[in-house]
Amino acid sequence: MRTATTSAAAVARRARPGGWRYRGAVIARVLAAMAGGYYLAHATTAFLTLVLPFARVDRVIAASLLSFAVWCAAAIHAFAARSAWRAWWLPTLVATVLLGVSMLFHDAARRP
Repeated sequence: MRTATTSAAAVARRARPGGWRYRGAVIARVLAAMAGGYYLAHATTAFLTLVLPFARVDRVIAASLLSFAVWCAAAIHAFAARSAWRAWWLPTLVATVLLGVSMLFHDAARRP
């Protein structure tokens, strides 16, 4: 019984809203939502510009419009994740893969 009280007190100290750890975690999530979300939106735009079956202008417009929804989803994920580390790694991994594929086939984006 004493260990449950001790661990609950330790958790309360770590997650105290005024503490520096809490503020650091919030800052990390805000950066994940802004920078990580932007990186994912950029990579998604580049990838969708390659794969959408429209004319070139329509591909760019559709991919750009969809990137705003992707950025919002990344921001929601950043604050819904269990930790700041989890808020960063999934969007960064997905964005790196999408951007890598886009860079491999960048000549396909020039098709009419």
